[in-house]
Amino acid sequence: MIQGTTSDAGKSALVTAICRLLARRNLSVAPFKPQNMALNSAVTADNGEIGRAQAVQAQAANIACHTDMNPVLLKPNSNTGSQVIIQGKAVATLEAQGYHRYKKVVMPAVLESYKRLAQQYQTIVVEGAGSPAEINLRENDIANMGFAEAVDCPVILIADINRGGVFAHLVGTLELLSESERARIKGFVINRFRGDIGLLKDGLDWLEQRTGVPVLGVLPYLHQLHLEAEDSLNLDAVKASSDGLKIIIPALPRLSNHTDFDPLQLHPQVDLQIIRKGQPIPAADLIILPGSKSVCADLAALKEQGWEQALQRHLRYGGKVLGICGGFQMLGQSIDDPDGIEGEPGKTAGLGLLEMQTLLQSEKQLCNVAGRLLLEDTAISGYEIHAGHTQGVALDRPLVDLGATTDGAISEDRQVIGTYLHGLFETQESCDSLLRWAGLTNPQSPDYHQQREQGIDRITDAVTAHLDLPALARLLALDSL
Repeated sequence: MIQGTTSDAGKSALVTAICRLLARRNLSVAPFKPQNMALNSAVTADNGEIGRAQAVQAQAANIACHTDMNPVLLKPNSNTGSQVIIQGKAVATLEAQGYHRYKKVVMPAVLESYKRLAQQYQTIVVEGAGSPAEINLRENDIANMGFAEAVDCPVILIADINRGGVFAHLVGTLELLSESERARIKGFVINRFRGDIGLLKDGLDWLEQRTGVPVLGVLPYLHQLHLEAEDSLNLDAVKASSDGLKIIIPALPRLSNHTDFDPLQLHPQVDLQIIRKGQPIPAADLIILPGSKSVCADLAALKEQGWEQALQRHLRYGGKVLGICGGFQMLGQSIDDPDGIEGEPGKTAGLGLLEMQTLLQSEKQLCNVAGRLLLEDTAISGYEIHAGHTQGVALDRPLVDLGATTDGAISEDRQVIGTYLHGLFETQESCDSLLRWAGLTNPQSPDYHQQREQGIDRITDAVTAHLDLPALARLLALDSL
């Protein structure tokens, strides 16, 4: 199990790398995360929902992702509450205190999923969540040491030296663990190191002497490494190309599945900008309204920012607008939430850019799909994760033909389009078609699947070069690596 001294210490990346390392050795391996809190999710082969990071780790392991790889997914819909997804299906919406008590109920599901994976795969690489030293969350823990102790699993603790205070993070984490938990930690990994490793040696010697825990490796800082993020939207990673097609994405408070935009972030012909709260929307070729976990609340936030007027001005000057999932629902005339699925019951006026209405429903639509993008009749694939049914005459001009059904809408003037499909920029053909519609004369979209593979291979190569592989093999009960 890989645990971290903090969030974003590198747990997801290290699990990804170990999965690919073992897959390269033709070993049967699967990722596992008992509990994940993230608004980036993926649809599995068994039509359930898991954290995006586990889908990437499954790709690294060369296997299809499954709901057992992330049996508990929490999707925040307010500052204190989350939708609770167990083994791929939404079962409740709970405030933090309620979920803290509920953890005892979900632990059997966590162990059941782990047991199924352990029966199918030779090795399971487990990712913790946050830090095991969060004292207020220790009771009934299922995400870190509570799980490790339940299955008797060795732990590697990773810390990010780029944050500063790495020795305090590691020693302090150990100090806050119980005796049995400390004994479970078999090695440290220091992540994102820059500079001369010789300058770190005295500190590493002190750390090992002070704690009795070996340092298994110091991983280098990898500039411009692309791995799909588990949750947080890294605004600093967004690339802007001053001569590219200008695309704007408003950073809504509950923006979800922002990995939709990774292919645009990496696209050499695109100038992608994320507009934060308090910033005006500048002139652009395309504005994308992203997915949202709380559509009505995010729509209200959009209007409060004055972004609705900016959208209208953008359209008057000939700009294009694309809505994805929750953003697609916002484009309609109304969003009705009679059962209070996302907040207080009631109906919210939409942006009125497409003649359609949405009724929010508790049952989610979860599926992987493929079809034809009707802008230019090109191939498209993606996945749906949404609660709600949309109807109206706008759907008579669909954006996507899925064979047995259709999806989305194209406005009469072709300036506004919307879809429930996530991942629509990942296929080269559909990405080219969408960028041509937005105004790019000669789009040449990179192979995003290959870019994702390159990121996985790059972190794996670094781990292979800088980690103590014989020690890792012993922890995995393998003869060698």
